[in-house]
Amino acid sequence: MAVSFLRHEVSDLCLGKPALRALSISATVADAVEALRTSEDNFISVWDCNHHSKSLAGDQCRCVGKVCMVNVICYLSKDDNLLAPSAALKAPVSEVLTKIPGNVMHVEPSCSLLQAIDLILQGNQNLVVPIQTRLSSTSRRKQFPKPTNYTTTTTNHNGQEFCWLTQEDVIRFLLSSIGVFSPMPALSIDSLGIINTTDILAIDYHSPASSAVQLITQSLDQQTSVAVVDIDGVLIGEISPFTLACCDESVSAAIATLSCGDLMAYIDCGGPPDHLIKIVTERLEQRKLQGALDNYSLSSASSSASANSVLSSSSFSSDDEFSPSPNSTKLMRSAGRFSRSNSYSARMVRRSEAIVCHPKSSLVAVMIQAIAHRVNYVWVIEDDYSLVGIVTFSGMLEVFREHLETMI
Repeated sequence: MAVSFLRHEVSDLCLGKPALRALSISATVADAVEALRTSEDNFISVWDCNHHSKSLAGDQCRCVGKVCMVNVICYLSKDDNLLAPSAALKAPVSEVLTKIPGNVMHVEPSCSLLQAIDLILQGNQNLVVPIQTRLSSTSRRKQFPKPTNYTTTTTNHNGQEFCWLTQEDVIRFLLSSIGVFSPMPALSIDSLGIINTTDILAIDYHSPASSAVQLITQSLDQQTSVAVVDIDGVLIGEISPFTLACCDESVSAAIATLSCGDLMAYIDCGGPPDHLIKIVTERLEQRKLQGALDNYSLSSASSSASANSVLSSSSFSSDDEFSPSPNSTKLMRSAGRFSRSNSYSARMVRRSEAIVCHPKSSLVAVMIQAIAHRVNYVWVIEDDYSLVGIVTFSGMLEVFREHLETMI
C-alpha cells in the first residue's frame, strides 16, 4: 500500500479541478477588482502571455503570480492611495502582486507527489499544472479563439488550460489515505513538534487597524492570519486574509479609521454594523478623504443591491440613533460582501472567531478542523485561551514528508 501511494503524481490530484481564470499582467488593479467580483474563487491567476507568437505551445504563457482582494485592500490602505483611490486603481496589477519569488511554479502532470510536497515546502504556494484532456490542440483553438484584448479574464492559453494545486489540495489528498501513515496521525501536535511558537503574527485589540496592514500582508504570504490579543496575551479573535478576501475594496477605508477590534466586527460575515459605518464615514470626512467615499460608491454600483440586502439582514444592531448621511449611504452600498457567487460551498465566508485547538489535539483532528473551515492553519491555545502558537499546513507537510522518506 505504501509503495503504491508513492507512485502518485500531481495529475492524480488534479482530477476534477476547474481551469484557472486568468488576468493579463498588462491589466490594471481595477481590472483585477472586476475579475474578482465575478469569480467564484478568492484568487485570480496573473499571466504573461505572448499571443502574437506563431508558436502554439502552451509554454508561451506563464503564470507569474496570483491576486486576491486582500492584495487590493492593503494596497489601497496606503496613505497616498487613500487620497487618490481612482488613480491607484488605474495602476498596473503588478503593483499589488507579492514580491516574494516562487509564489507560483509551473510543473508537469508527471511531477511526483514527493516532488510537489518539496516544492510547497520551499515556499511555492501554488503549483500550476496543465490540464490533460482528450481534445486536440486544433479543436481547442476552434473552441477558444485567441482574445484580441487580453486584459480580460480567460481560461485558455494558446490552446492549453491549467489548474493549480495548493497546500489544502495536498493535505486533503493525504487525509484520504491517512491509514498509510499510521500511527503518526493519532499523535498530538505537541509531541510531533509542529506548534510554531515564535513566528506568530499578533496585534493588540485596541491598536489602530492601519498598524496591522504589514502583518496582514505577511499573513497572506505565509497563508496564516493575524491574531488579535488582549494585554495578557489572550486570543480574542483574528484578522484573517480568508475573511478579507470575501470583502470588497471599501474595507481599506475601515482599516484607515478603525481599531483592530472594530475592524473584526466590520468585516464579520453579515456586513458591518451601522454604528461602525457611521464612524468610518465621519473619520474619512474629518481627514478630507471625500474621494475615497465617492470612489467606493462608484466601484460598487454593480453590487449595491446585494450589499443593501446583506446590510438589511445583518444580525448586528446599534444602540445609537443613526440617520445615514449621503456619504454613509454610499459607504453602506460598498461595505457588503461581493455578489460574486450565490454558492456558499464555492465561497465560504467565516466570522472573525479564531479556529483553535489545544496542544494535546491529535494531528488528524487538527487536519480535519482546518479543512472543514477552509483555512491553512489552526491557533493553539491553553484552557484559559492564552495563545500558545499556531499549527500550519506547511508544518503538517513537513512531518508527512519525513514519514514518506521512510517509505522509500
